[in-house]
Amino acid sequence: MGGGNVPALRRGLALLGALARHAGPVSAAALARDLGLPRSTTYHLLAELEAAGFVVHLPAERRYGLGIASFELGSAYLRHDPLERLAGPILRRLVDQAGHNAHLGVLHGNELLYLVKERPARPETLVTDVGVRLPAHLTASGRAMLAHLPHAHVRALFPSAAAFVNRTGRGPRDLAGLRRALAEQRRLGWAVEDGHVTEGFASVAYPVFDHGGRPMAAISITFRHVCDVGDGCARTWPDLAGQVRRAADELTTRIGGRPA
Repeated sequence: MGGGNVPALRRGLALLGALARHAGPVSAAALARDLGLPRSTTYHLLAELEAAGFVVHLPAERRYGLGIASFELGSAYLRHDPLERLAGPILRRLVDQAGHNAHLGVLHGNELLYLVKERPARPETLVTDVGVRLPAHLTASGRAMLAHLPHAHVRALFPSAAAFVNRTGRGPRDLAGLRRALAEQRRLGWAVEDGHVTEGFASVAYPVFDHGGRPMAAISITFRHVCDVGDGCARTWPDLAGQVRRAADELTTRIGGRPA
């Protein structure tokens, strides 16, 4: 790379950093003002970042937000050993307390990627395993994180009906349904899925937050539960949720995070 490209790279990284610090999408004018850049330079850099997938443009709002490539980059960082090593003992204690499978997962685009799995002495066979990806809108871990993202970011991750994969006939099937589910989980305080991923199993999850109060991972437990009532039987398992939240809060503290 020639020396003349370095200032442009620095400015592009500064733009991504500015977008990451805001709670939601931002106008180009506000970004230019915050960074002291000419508007023409700001628009040019945003166009390049948008073409690479790191920025998403919301024409109706005339604003910009982080794109899927930025989420993927963050998820790649989280796959490195430090987070997994810190989470391992915490998940082990959670398994010993709850007696169920425990997981650590991160968002990878609109999917949930499992990084760590701990099993009880008598494990139950699950589709979840390290390296497995599942539709984030169906998993408790995925929805635990999505519930703390700005609406525009969720919309960018699920731009059309094709993004709403179905496994068991349960779970959100469009953006409106997902938003209702996320609103309910924010009211509840934790995320629950009941037969959305695998029939006969349910999960409870709570997010792990970074230093800016943003969801960077989620801890969940999965257990056998049969429910034949519509989209679930409305159980929320507060006792299990309390154990999961304490584990997630401990990991948030250990990585220097701040709860939302």
